[in-house]
Amino acid sequence: MGTFDPERILRALAKREVRYVLVGATAARLQGFPRLTADADISPAVDHDNLERLARALRDLHARVYTEAVPEGLAFSCDAATLGRARLWNLVTDAGRLDLIFEPTGTGGYEDLTRSALTYEVFGVQVRAASLQDILRSKRASNRPQDAQDALVIEQMLKRR
Repeated sequence: MGTFDPERILRALAKREVRYVLVGATAARLQGFPRLTADADISPAVDHDNLERLARALRDLHARVYTEAVPEGLAFSCDAATLGRARLWNLVTDAGRLDLIFEPTGTGGYEDLTRSALTYEVFGVQVRAASLQDILRSKRASNRPQDAQDALVIEQMLKRR
């Protein structure tokens, strides 16, 4: 497994013109969230053409399915049809961990998130990131201890704005 290299991941997605919204802690970091993360989470558009472009980008990154038992990852058929069969893919790439979350908890996925997503220039590429309000909505709905802690921080961030 490669060291987390968000620049390489974002450049691979941009090179293949993948439509996605960055979600989770990585998206929140762009907006001042203090917690570091060791992976990137994206919510991609689900149309066939976009899944084809996503599959190409994942092949460029040598994506494999991540499991705790096999942290270096398991080979899989990285194509649009396969990607479309699951709602969540935990992947490991030569640039670190990348999770594909087609419908983050509490959201309607890409189409829902893109409405209020913010655009940032990161490493010289345009990146769409979920708004703090949408990240908060998802974290509140997830029912995970880390997300509950993150939600408290995000609530405070939003109050200060």
